[in-house]
Amino acid sequence: MAGSGASPHSPDSPLARAAHFIWLTARVLEQRRFAYHFLGKDADAVEAALSAYQGDDGGYGHALEPDLRGPVSQPLHTAHALRVLDSVGRLGGQRVERMCRYLTDVSTKDGALPALHPSQRGYPAAPFVPIVDDPPSALLTTGPVVGLLHRNQVWHAWLFRATDFCWATVDSLETSHPYEVEAAVAFLDGAPDRSRAEAAADRLGRLVREQGLAVLDPARIADYPVSEGYAPGERHFPHHYAAVPESLARRWFTDEEMKRSLDHLEAEQQEDGGWPIHWRAWAPGTALECRPMVTIEALRTLRSHGRTIG
Repeated sequence: MAGSGASPHSPDSPLARAAHFIWLTARVLEQRRFAYHFLGKDADAVEAALSAYQGDDGGYGHALEPDLRGPVSQPLHTAHALRVLDSVGRLGGQRVERMCRYLTDVSTKDGALPALHPSQRGYPAAPFVPIVDDPPSALLTTGPVVGLLHRNQVWHAWLFRATDFCWATVDSLETSHPYEVEAAVAFLDGAPDRSRAEAAADRLGRLVREQGLAVLDPARIADYPVSEGYAPGERHFPHHYAAVPESLARRWFTDEEMKRSLDHLEAEQQEDGGWPIHWRAWAPGTALECRPMVTIEALRTLRSHGRTIG
């Protein structure tokens, strides 16, 4: 049968089932990311696919992050592009220099990034990402970008004030929500001041446990609150914060809590081979485009924690 040699793994393994789902549904970028991470293919193909989303301003658009449609560059798209480049070991060079110039151009008065730049106005966007004329700085966008640039030893003038903003915001967090905590972890995992990062992460981990921002026992999932504005059932688990064992967030959870979290992640693979999304699917194409992305990250998380996927 055509394509039967696409994967050398057992046809019933999580990886083989996911491969079928990816080839059936994913965009070219996610197909090439899957091939890089799990089939030993080259990073050049990933970079080539990613280039289609870059605008003349150095930022990224064209619904790279599926919940924002249209051609205009946005910080969330550009943060996504940085994660892709980091994952294939290509976060550097002239491409990243252009991205940093774009980040400088769209920064707020704080020198940080808004969640959504007003240039999105006129194009479709998820209703849970409001468009305002003078958006505030957001850790949600700035934290992951700053963390990745530091971790890859990229130095640019934009980083100085953006780093200060991240420290000030993380240090002042008293209440939060899961996606903001994820962004804080992404910053702390890359922050150059490791002793300060460890202390901040320790405090943040206590906040996560006190406020029930991680489901520590999936058998009692209803006992954990859903954050304001989230979709029904949109909760976070330990593996969302500690996607790799090296993350500072891994220290927040016991071995048993992490095991239950990974067991839950494994069990979420659906009949079609893909993993589900739990946030609101507000347009017909967004869930279809997001599920392959979530599937790749689920496989990477499981593998990084030593689970057998294929």
